[in-house]
Amino acid sequence: MQQMSPCPDPAPSRWTYRLQRLMLTPLFRRLMRVGLPFALCFAVGAVYMGDPARQEAALRALADLRREIETRPEFMVNLLAVEGASASVEEDIREIFPVDLPASSFDMDLDHLRGMIAGLPAVAEASLRLRQGGVLEARVVEREPAALWRTRDGLAVLDAEGVAIGDLDSRMARPGLPVLAGAGADAAVGEALEILRAAAPLSDRLRGLVRMGARRWDVVLAGGPRILLPERGPVRALERVIVLDEVQDMLARDLAAVDMRLPGRPTIRMRERAVKAWWELTSMTEGEVAE
Repeated sequence: MQQMSPCPDPAPSRWTYRLQRLMLTPLFRRLMRVGLPFALCFAVGAVYMGDPARQEAALRALADLRREIETRPEFMVNLLAVEGASASVEEDIREIFPVDLPASSFDMDLDHLRGMIAGLPAVAEASLRLRQGGVLEARVVEREPAALWRTRDGLAVLDAEGVAIGDLDSRMARPGLPVLAGAGADAAVGEALEILRAAAPLSDRLRGLVRMGARRWDVVLAGGPRILLPERGPVRALERVIVLDEVQDMLARDLAAVDMRLPGRPTIRMRERAVKAWWELTSMTEGEVAE
């Protein structure tokens, strides 16, 4: 009887079985389909780019591509337009503008440029925006001149907040602005403007205000007389003087000063010639009484 050969075992080997089990795993399949090709490509690229000459060539190509995109006509700024500024302020803005036009908008830091323009003394607010056609628009709100401040260095123009806007060679350049003097006057412009509004009835004789000791104000009238205002309540003290002047025509007399620093005890100081005339009149009156 012929002996039959054993049939091969159809079961897979242990390693084949494990590989088949791994291929049934979703994560393993993704790794084989995506991760392995990526790793091979990364390895090939790393070997290729390991040459410094190839690295430098790739960086130059990227830089050229970026520059080509940034210098396209739609990204170029050809003109600076200034809106809302006077001629002198516009000239100052163009003088400090640090970018030579035409230039790419990618090379401009708009926040930095806006800060430079807003930092000009005469500028209260500034905004920048890019318009179609390669125009950079700078919109400016200027500070409004409120008073002149006379110092040892000359005349400075102040706004209502006491910010120095610019300098003047002569008061006639701004005849409609009141004149302030004294150290610290720029820090109390708001109070000075309130006093000046209250002094409207004296506008034809008003010369200006002087800050005394950086604490209080003196009102200077034409011809030299002064109204010495207190540190607190200067507007109310000035209004009292104006009422006295309207009733008794006090300021038309030969006075050196009206001292209102003590609200409960106003004091009038006459000039020397007025005092002399008063004493002469008093002496004549006493002589007539004695006779």
